[in-house]
Amino acid sequence: MIRRIPPGEGQESVWDYPRPPRLEATSRHLQIYFGGILLADTRRAFRVLETSHPPVYYIPPEDVQMRYLTRTARSSFCEFKGQAIYYTLQIENQRVEDVAWAYPRPTQGFEALANALAFYPDPMDGCFVDGERVTPQPGGFYGGWITSDIVGPFKGGPGTWGW
Repeated sequence: MIRRIPPGEGQESVWDYPRPPRLEATSRHLQIYFGGILLADTRRAFRVLETSHPPVYYIPPEDVQMRYLTRTARSSFCEFKGQAIYYTLQIENQRVEDVAWAYPRPTQGFEALANALAFYPDPMDGCFVDGERVTPQPGGFYGGWITSDIVGPFKGGPGTWGW
């Protein structure tokens, strides 16, 4: 049995997020560091909110140093957003395969995500929301960003696959 953590003042519970997921613009300050450089910096992102998942942030490519990213052969399909493509990140001798993804032609309702990039936070030197370092969503499969204003429990860790 899943025990929802009641949100405190100024917090959101991932159990109040909808399914199918909701897309919303956010002006929160997002920053991603890797290999000692500021890889992404924006206040023009989108976040996808889905039941049991912390938000996944999508950053416009204009706010990402795309010269460090190379499209890979990997793809995946989301029943809500459509066909995703993936990118490998390399800065000097540091390389992470399939660390970011995007939807070039997202489905209806998610058109604003076209070509925006989402990043797995775990391999990064640091991902930040309004200056707060995020904690990666457990399990390594999903790309949610956990901050102090989001409460779970979160899908992704051991024993959560069937939620």
